Amino acid sequence: MKVRLIVIGKTEEAWLRSGIHEYEMRIKHYLPFEIIEIPALKNAATLSNAEQNLRESEMISKQILPDDVLVLLDEKGEDMRSIEFATFLNKQFSAGGKNLIFTIGGPFGFDPDLKKRARFILSLSKMTFSHQMVRLFFTEQLYRALTILRGESYHHD
Repeated sequence: MKVRLIVIGKTEEAWLRSGIHEYEMRIKHYLPFEIIEIPALKNAATLSNAEQNLRESEMISKQILPDDVLVLLDEKGEDMRSIEFATFLNKQFSAGGKNLIFTIGGPFGFDPDLKKRARFILSLSKMTFSHQMVRLFFTEQLYRALTILRGESYHHD
């Protein structure tokens, strides 16, 4: 199974890009992994929050195949501990789907239709973080979960 992370816009800060790249390379030792950057909307300031969500969700949807498993990363999603996330991943891998797609939306979240399409909505924290930082947090947690599944010593519980 291939794992993809879809994000809106580029990661701007060099220190975040460096950290994300580090975990991206580590993840690739375990499974195929790809980060897809969808361009930020050029006229976002002239759009309502709902219109911005709709347009971003349309661009995200173009990256998803019908048999892909879509997981939205949203602060209002379900909380999991790292071990629970590893168990979730293991279930997805065992189910034999084609691609497992994680998505970080824009600043106003996701359009309701994309939320309906998702099989799962996951929260990384009850706190609010910049979308740039969430990319780093997610890639670290994905790497952590993969090491948990392999019984490696990265995670201490």
